[in-house]
Amino acid sequence: MPKTTTAGAPGTSTRRTLTAAARAAAKRAERGTASVPATEKESGPCATAERPLAGRTVLIDAPKNGWQDPPEPSPEAFEEEQEDAPEEGNKRSTPGRRGLLTALLGVLLVAGLVAAAVLGWQYWDARRTETARTEALAAAKKAAPIVLSYDYRRLDKDFAAARAHLTGDFREEYAKTTKTVVGPTAQKYRGVVKATVAAPASGGAPAASVVSASPEKVVVLLFVNQVTESTQVSGARVDLNRVRLTMSRAAEGWKVSGVDAL
Repeated sequence: MPKTTTAGAPGTSTRRTLTAAARAAAKRAERGTASVPATEKESGPCATAERPLAGRTVLIDAPKNGWQDPPEPSPEAFEEEQEDAPEEGNKRSTPGRRGLLTALLGVLLVAGLVAAAVLGWQYWDARRTETARTEALAAAKKAAPIVLSYDYRRLDKDFAAARAHLTGDFREEYAKTTKTVVGPTAQKYRGVVKATVAAPASGGAPAASVVSASPEKVVVLLFVNQVTESTQVSGARVDLNRVRLTMSRAAEGWKVSGVDAL
């Protein structure tokens, strides 16, 4: 009868293999556990407790007040952050808008100041012009009878009085004309001329008006009656003239700077 060998049986080999694997796993586990040398064991019972073995789970007691974990963000907080994000963008763009607004306000302020200055100057100029009209008209009505009158018996006195109401180049022209033409003719024919500003027979303001005016120059139109007597005229002759006087502002007041017979 043949001899039966169980060493090579498949089941037995499998069990041996499993047993060997279990033993190897146990040895690996033992190797993984750090053992304390004998010299350290002799040092005291707490030596092994001071150095925990590798691979072992260490338990830590919770604090008395419990763990203080940071709060988890809530959906409401997340939504608030999303809402705040555009506001931050607006804050970033705010300096640019403020700069534009400041520049715009500056331009408007300058424009307002310029407009105020122009209006103020126009008002001041209008006031000066109105004052010039009044003063120059009064000066013209006073000067016309003196400038347009003379008497051969007192020519030097009459011409000097007339020159006091004149200014500029017209003053020099008047002096030259009276000396070379008017004076000699008046003496030769014993001429006497008396001028007055016409006025209504029933009384009233003299016939004088302002043609144009500016703060420095005013043109006045007057109706002047001149009564002339000389050896060339029998009796007295009356001339009804329209005379335009140009009045200019001078240091002494308003003076005649031109006379035109119309």
